[in-house]
Amino acid sequence: MKHLLTTLATLIALSLPVHAVELGDDGLHKPTWLRDTFKDMREDLAEANADGKRLLVIWEQRGCIYCTKMHEEVFPDPKIDAMIRDNYFVVQMNLFGDVEVTDFDGTALPEKEMALRWGVVFTPTLMFFPEAVDAGKTAQQAAIVSMPGAFGIGTTLDLLTWVKDKGNLTGEHFQKYHARMITERGGE
Repeated sequence: MKHLLTTLATLIALSLPVHAVELGDDGLHKPTWLRDTFKDMREDLAEANADGKRLLVIWEQRGCIYCTKMHEEVFPDPKIDAMIRDNYFVVQMNLFGDVEVTDFDGTALPEKEMALRWGVVFTPTLMFFPEAVDAGKTAQQAAIVSMPGAFGIGTTLDLLTWVKDKGNLTGEHFQKYHARMITERGGE
């Protein structure tokens, strides 16, 4: 009987997520690659550039099952984790949060109002930014691309790579790039 209980306990432990990410007081996942900033997009962009990285804003909300999927199944993938750590300056926003955010044009609003201003209606949403943003532009206007939703490892890796390699400037649409990458990998 003791052997059976030990076996059951082991099976239960193995079925739990291997990459459980700590939750903060706000109920959002807190991977170690997140940056704790004052959420001033101009400062965050400058700091990202100084680090030689691309600015990435990730919108999440407490209890988001799709955010959990990304943090437990996608972001821990070694290739994705390395891609984020090596190439991205990641700032987290709370879709219903009250922390003040300053947009590129100087407008300051609580996160929940900035989400509306930027057209963010789904979590997670990843917003990627260029190295420079023209004066007077909002983050929504400046974003290279936004990815609303939870996607698999292949799609996420392809998007991170496409943005890092400035695919938006090559003329190859992301969907065509992604299809080409799937073919080259021999599947998702």
